Amino acid sequence: MGAVRILLLAAVAVLVTGCQTEVAGQAAPTGFIVKDGTQLRFRPVLAELPAGPATGSATERQSTDPATQQAAAQAFDCAQGQPDPLDGHDDPKLPLVSCDRAQGTKYVLAPGFLSGADVSRVDAAFDPQTGSPYISIRFTGAGTKTWAEWTGQNIGKQVAMVLKSRVLTAPAVQSAITGGETQITGKFTLPEARQLARDIAGG
Repeated sequence: MGAVRILLLAAVAVLVTGCQTEVAGQAAPTGFIVKDGTQLRFRPVLAELPAGPATGSATERQSTDPATQQAAAQAFDCAQGQPDPLDGHDDPKLPLVSCDRAQGTKYVLAPGFLSGADVSRVDAAFDPQTGSPYISIRFTGAGTKTWAEWTGQNIGKQVAMVLKSRVLTAPAVQSAITGGETQITGKFTLPEARQLARDIAGG
């Protein structure tokens, strides 16, 4: 979540530098445009907790106190189908306790440093050279600069992509990503990759 590993759907996922040239025989990406740039946030992962039952009431999910953050994470009910009281109303300038509802993994996240407004396009495609699908995220000019600086300083660390206060994926950074395009790779199917791309773009 050796190498840093994290679960994505049923997969290990990492961020790699996007290739700017077409690969012969590679399936054409299925593209999605971010509909509402205010709903998607990129937040560094401060801590990860395994799936487990809630142990109380998570009332202070945006505290700056580490002990309160841990208590809120343990108390947070991450079960699928449970409504999120924040539901997109979290303050991006404050830490956030959230989870990946598909896996049940809970996260303590730092304030956001990028938003959906910094993303120009999200694609999903299949790479026949690796035999695996991938998700491609393309950034705007301003987003490219911020993303390059952050990934260059945080190699090996995780970053959560959070939509409406919910973690969609939290891949690990393999290297500085300076070209304006990032790929998320992992052991997921092409339909799962397309669904994730759609979710990152806001549905």
